[in-house]
Amino acid sequence: MKKSLFFISFLLLFLSVQFLAAQAKKTAPKQIHIEHADNFERNEPLVPGAVLLSGNVKIDHDGVVLTCNKAYVFEGENYLKAFGNVQLVQGDTLFLNSKYAEYSGNLKQAFATGDAVMTSPDATLQTDTIHFDRNIQQAFYNTKGTIINKDNTLVSKSGRYFANEKKFQFLTEVTITNPKYVIKSNHLDYYSNSGHTYLFGPSTITSKANYIYTEKGFYDTKKNLAHFLRKSYIKYDDRRIEGDSLFYNRNTEFASATRNVKVTDSVNRGVVKGHYAELYKLKDSMFVTKRAVAINLVENDSVYIHGQKLMVTGKEGERILRAFKNVRFYKTDMSGKCDSIHSNSKSALTKLIGNPILWNGESQITGDLMHLIGDNKTRKIDSLKVINNTFLLSKDTLGTGFNQVKGLNLFGKFRDGKLHDVDVVKNTEVIYYMRNDANELIGINKNVSSKITMILEDNQLQDITFYNKVDGDIFPEDELPENARRLKGMKWRGDERIMSKDDIFTKEENELNDKFIEEGKKEAAKENTPMKVRKETLNYDKKAPAPKSKK
Repeated sequence: MKKSLFFISFLLLFLSVQFLAAQAKKTAPKQIHIEHADNFERNEPLVPGAVLLSGNVKIDHDGVVLTCNKAYVFEGENYLKAFGNVQLVQGDTLFLNSKYAEYSGNLKQAFATGDAVMTSPDATLQTDTIHFDRNIQQAFYNTKGTIINKDNTLVSKSGRYFANEKKFQFLTEVTITNPKYVIKSNHLDYYSNSGHTYLFGPSTITSKANYIYTEKGFYDTKKNLAHFLRKSYIKYDDRRIEGDSLFYNRNTEFASATRNVKVTDSVNRGVVKGHYAELYKLKDSMFVTKRAVAINLVENDSVYIHGQKLMVTGKEGERILRAFKNVRFYKTDMSGKCDSIHSNSKSALTKLIGNPILWNGESQITGDLMHLIGDNKTRKIDSLKVINNTFLLSKDTLGTGFNQVKGLNLFGKFRDGKLHDVDVVKNTEVIYYMRNDANELIGINKNVSSKITMILEDNQLQDITFYNKVDGDIFPEDELPENARRLKGMKWRGDERIMSKDDIFTKEENELNDKFIEEGKKEAAKENTPMKVRKETLNYDKKAPAPKSKK
């Protein structure tokens, strides 16, 4: 029994020793092998423990071949120093040239200095000193380096090269120069095979066409497609577009923005906002939707125009703004609604199309079509035209009645942003509550005529004149029945009046806005949110999985 236990213990011990020996043999570093040299010698006083090689030196180690003019090989340390025309070659994909190099067979690490040049099929790195770690297939440098490939030249103070991924990573003052643009950043990842560039932290892209700023972005330097996140904007000569997410195609000069979009017109000091926008620079056109609003300066006051869709087309000075579907607008002393708006900056003409209604002061104005005409020099509203089925309506200041003017067309002139001179022509009808200086009701004026001229002061009627075929009278209040105090077609819509810039949006649009803002805050809080590159920029930086072997 004791003999059996002893035999088993001995066998287990023997197997353990054999296993450890096999593992040690397996993991033991390979020795540096000298393939050729014109001269071999040893000079212990000069270089203790080394073989001195000179003339056409060729050395290999575990898949790496090193050639040079002279080398010291320290066999005991599995280490070498190389001098003159040094070249380290790994397979057929990586070449490292320098004046001097050191290589450790045990650590599988190389150090090259003196006009060091590292070449791969996709790029060439030139710097003073390069460190290369074969275990992780990475090279790094801390001296100014220049990387050149077919499309770009990159310059940085330091960097790291990942050989397997063909990726350069820069963390200090990197500049990419392309014939069309220049990229600057302090943290940039560049894939030399695909030309993909990832930007982190404050970064700029400058070209003749525009200037781009981002703190997190992607740029395909071969396809000229880009995607930017975090505090990003694109600035053209007269416009700046920003949003939580920007897509840009340099080939077509097309840009789109998503969430918290803002497009600023630096010349006209106008702003367009929304949660989705498209800008076609070559066509001088822009499209904005999802709670879209255009904000323009008129008479030192802001005019807010909202529609489900906004389009801005044309060059500077000839731009046309179009707003579609359920359009609403607001200015301190004026607001309104219509189906669509067409505003031409060159002619200073704004058309309110499709069931327009305008509130100026306390007056409600409706008609089939309205024209607001401005003055480009003074940037003020000059006049108003209402075409077909004009109806001007306001509440009596003290009573419950309504002052009403009805006719075919209206022509009005503004003074200090308010209607002052108003002509209503063709088939005009009037109901007007007349009061004396003590605001006592004198009577109700009801008549018809061919034309009416009114003078308004602070939206209050000061004078009214009737022309041609005047027919009517002033009635005491108790002699004009209630049903006769309303002109045909009169409809008071005071509950629809837009009282503030926030009223131009519907409840649903405000809820959508709150949702987008909340999503933006959540994304901003995620410092390491991964880039979601659009489908136009295929992600060929990730290695394809190896094919499964067939059984």
